Amino acid sequence: MKLSFARHVANCKRRIARRLDRKKILVHRQQPVFSGSGVVYQLAERTRGIAAGGLGLMQLLVEEVGLAHEINRRVHVLRRHLPYHESDHVLNIAYNILAGGTRLEHIELRRNDEVFLDALGVQSIPDPTTAGDFCRRFDAECVEDLMSAINETRLAVWRQQPHEFFDEAVIDADGTIVETTGECKQGMDISYNGRWGYHPLLISLANTSEVLFLSNRSANRPSHEGAAGYLDRAATLCRRAGFRQVTFRGDTDFTQTKELDRWDENGIGFLFGADATLNVRLTAQLLEKQDWDELERPPKYTVQTAPRARPDNVKEQIVRRRDFENIRLEGEEVAEFDYSPCACKKTYRMIVVRKNLSIARGARVLFPDVRYFFYLTNDWKTPAEQLVLKANQRCHQENLIEQLKNDVAALRAPLDTLESNWAYMVMASLAWTLKIWAALLLPETGRWQQKHRQEKQTVLKMEFSTFCNAFLQLPCQIVKSGRRLIYRLLSWNPWQHVFLRLVERFAGRLLC
Repeated sequence: MKLSFARHVANCKRRIARRLDRKKILVHRQQPVFSGSGVVYQLAERTRGIAAGGLGLMQLLVEEVGLAHEINRRVHVLRRHLPYHESDHVLNIAYNILAGGTRLEHIELRRNDEVFLDALGVQSIPDPTTAGDFCRRFDAECVEDLMSAINETRLAVWRQQPHEFFDEAVIDADGTIVETTGECKQGMDISYNGRWGYHPLLISLANTSEVLFLSNRSANRPSHEGAAGYLDRAATLCRRAGFRQVTFRGDTDFTQTKELDRWDENGIGFLFGADATLNVRLTAQLLEKQDWDELERPPKYTVQTAPRARPDNVKEQIVRRRDFENIRLEGEEVAEFDYSPCACKKTYRMIVVRKNLSIARGARVLFPDVRYFFYLTNDWKTPAEQLVLKANQRCHQENLIEQLKNDVAALRAPLDTLESNWAYMVMASLAWTLKIWAALLLPETGRWQQKHRQEKQTVLKMEFSTFCNAFLQLPCQIVKSGRRLIYRLLSWNPWQHVFLRLVERFAGRLLC
């Protein structure tokens, strides 16, 4: 970053620190701070600004990784381009979400915003009706082509990661219900719990929370349907990138015993939850006492200063006072034994966790209870305790699904067919993918390497709404000067120095 620019950022940080000084804030006032007086609205005649100033960074990112070119090379659903290409339609949906939109209808606000159009350097963008019609042109093959284009670009991003990034690729698989109140959507059905809609399958890379593949299905389809094929494609993608080890992970629905021998022969690791069937429960119950070891879970966080007093458990107090049934965990133990599923010729490692519980009603303990949880793996080297913790980390994919459903609003069904909604989900989830790529491409070299590495991990793990507020919702003045399109930042936030490092990484220069 240029010295003058760094000095300007430091001055902004210093000014806000003075304003937030507790000595100046904690002063008795006669009137509330939010008085709301003296507000006057005026229309600007020359100065033009945009709220989502971070879109310029996304444009630079797309150009840097060659995403638009790859989409246009692989996806062909338009006979003529009048004037929009396939990449324009795809990015139009993704940018709408990055700019704060959550529905197709919100594109209409963007296309009627002259400054928004100037900020993207375009005369116009597709309207919501055209965007929906574009999604309806997709069949299953075209959606697969779109995912292939995104994954081909993903390889270019991964190639710029450090050596340790490729130690192991952990690939998670899970399904989720996308509910809809519509009645005329082709391909919809009723799920096991009585909800109408679709049942998309997500294959994600746990290392970065990237969505590698997304397949839309009717809501009545089982979670594991089609998962083996997509897991194979994900493994091929990761091996092309240079990952030295690939591990599949999933819950009991994804323990596809017919595929385990083949995956093991191909050098692919797996760690799946296993059903607590009668034979495996009996085997666990017949284990000797010395076969069990206490399972110690690490603390959720490390205390940085002095430990704080634990607050009162209000929920526990209500449960006891009203004599509700209460299940308490008294301890956990772990053991293992060899196991060969019926559809397998090989023997694998079954990890079993025994949870010692007590069933209470109110403050009275009624009786003890024991429950078993099983995990099937072909990893014979890692200690059983570590494998249990690794299997439990699959819960992070639930956080990813929550982000895609709520913050990104990608897992929605705004259109009328299974394939068009599938295409929309893939395009909308591209907004999340661009967020991940922005974090992965943050430079982490130089004098402040350790600090930059920590910032990179923080941005990578950010929730989507936090990322948008820190990196997208940046008020900017848009200035056209010659052949340049200048975004002039009008405010400062604590992540601005990271934002500017990323801009410098793509643009190669900064203008003061």
